[in-house]
Parts: sequence; C-alpha cells; structure tokens
Amino acid sequence: MQTGLLFWHSKSVALSHLLTVPSPVHKKHWQKTPQTVTHSAMIYASASDWRNAPQKRVLLFAMSGLGKTYLSTMLRSSGDWFHYSIDYRIGTRYMGEKIADNAKREAMKVPFLRELLRSNSIYIGSNISFDDLKPMSSYLGKPGDPSLGGLKWDEYTRRQDEFQKAEVAALLDTGYFMDRSVELYQYPHFVCDTGGSICEWVDADNPDDPVLTDLAAKTLLVWIEGTDDHTAELIRRFDQEPKPMSYDPVFLLATWQAYLSEFDVTPDRVNPDNFIRWAFAKALAHRQPRYKAMAKKWGITVTQQAVEQVKDTEGFVSMIADALEMRG
Repeated sequence: MQTGLLFWHSKSVALSHLLTVPSPVHKKHWQKTPQTVTHSAMIYASASDWRNAPQKRVLLFAMSGLGKTYLSTMLRSSGDWFHYSIDYRIGTRYMGEKIADNAKREAMKVPFLRELLRSNSIYIGSNISFDDLKPMSSYLGKPGDPSLGGLKWDEYTRRQDEFQKAEVAALLDTGYFMDRSVELYQYPHFVCDTGGSICEWVDADNPDDPVLTDLAAKTLLVWIEGTDDHTAELIRRFDQEPKPMSYDPVFLLATWQAYLSEFDVTPDRVNPDNFIRWAFAKALAHRQPRYKAMAKKWGITVTQQAVEQVKDTEGFVSMIADALEMRG
C-alpha cells in the first residue's frame, strides 16, 4: 500500500481510550460560557502559532465537492503530510465485511455464482479506495420499492445506524493515526479528510460533545464554506446520478414521512431514486447551519474560492494563516 495513505491496525482501538476528557481549566471556562468555545480551545491560537508549528494538524469538513480530498491529496503528494480518510477507514476497518457480504448476498441469487461461492472457487471483496467509495454507498442503499432496488425501511435504517457508529468510531481513531503517522511513518504533518456527514453526529452547541472535544484537542477544524452556486451545482449533479447518503435519524424520519404524505404513497411503492433526489436539497439546507456552528465554536472557516487558489503546501499554510488572522 502507498506510504502516506491510511493504514489500519489489526487490533481495533477501544473507543474509551480515544475519548479525551476536557481539562479542569476547560471545564471551568465552559461553565462560564456554555455556548462558546474560545480561540484558546484551538490548538493554534494565532497565525504565527500555525506557521511556526513543527507539526501541523488539520481536519477538513464540508459538503462533498468543495475540495476536502483535493487538498488532502495535494498535501499527501508533497511527501510531508499523512492523509487520514474517514470514509476509507469506515469502508475498510468498520464496514468492510458488511460491504463484501452484501455483494456476496446478491451473487448468491445467481445460480452460477452461487455454486462457485459455496465451493470457495471465487472471491468477492470490496475494492474501495480514496477515490472510489461506491462499495460503501451501495451497501447503504436507498429506501423504497424492492423491485426498483429499494430497501425496506427497517433494513435501510439499520444500515444507517451501522454507518453512524462506524463514522463516529473512525473519527475517534484520528488521534491513533496521528500518533502512528509520526511514530511509525515519521510524517511531520497530518490532515484528516472527513465525510460530509460528520455534522450529523455531533452537537456543536454542546461544549462537552465527545467527538468534537476529542478532535479539537488534536487538530485544527477547518470548514470549507461553499456558495449558493456550488449548492445548485451539487443538486444538479445529484439529480443526474443520485447516490445513497447518511443522515441524522430524526431528520431522516421526518423527511421520509413528509415524502410519503406529500406524494400519497406507501413505503413499498416509493421510487428509491425519486426519494433521495427529493431529500437531497433538504439535506443540504439541514447541514449548512450545522457546519457553520462547528466552525464558529470549534474551528475556522475558509471559502471555496480560497481553496481553488491553493496549488501547493505553501498556499495551504497561507490560507489557514489568513483564516486564523480573520478569526482574531
């Protein structure tokens, strides 16, 4: 496997060991201002701190298509940055067997493949990569009419729950890979490339949120903020090629019930693609304020336009420094 990509250990790391308990100083501060995380909570308090840091550690979050993986790949290619992909970790360490079993389950429906599988004559596995996460999307699936490739609601939500647990675990693995990148592979810098659904599992308004507390203690959280034009382009592309996504269960149930009511259809008659197309724009609107709150209370914001101007590591370092200066 290429050096600098995500590596995983044969033994899983207990989540209890990855959760960082805030120090008494932070607890006292939070009691005074429960809705605010001050700049001192960030691991780089100023642009100069960031520029002079011998080990730069960042976590990128945003909607899809805004440049998280572009920046991460560019940094990795420089040779000094370790690239930790949350989605890749989910699809290998936490859901790899489920994804492969789902493919085998479909293959077992074909008599020819069934006999080969049962005799161990063929191997079916996931070929998930940083650039191709389709195996994971195919496992998540879409709810609706089984004859159109849909999943029954209970099965669909069960897989959503599996993904939520896997993503939280992968996020809490960040510190483990950060340490490993230095101790084992001797990379001075670290970038965590998150999935778009990170905002679904955290509460930015809760100063004791276990995931955000852990991540903010180890990395600088950076939100890439898009524009209305980008949102419109995302919706256009999704309409052409709808793909499964993961959602906060409360939002998902409300959206599902609203769809059934608006179109007067029963769950087993829902066209899966039509539902996820209909839900996508609502999901973007649902996520935007969550991203914004994460950046305001736990990190910094850079714009999509600024990301487009970054061509090398120096440009990336300068972009982050500018954002820290603007934050004050």
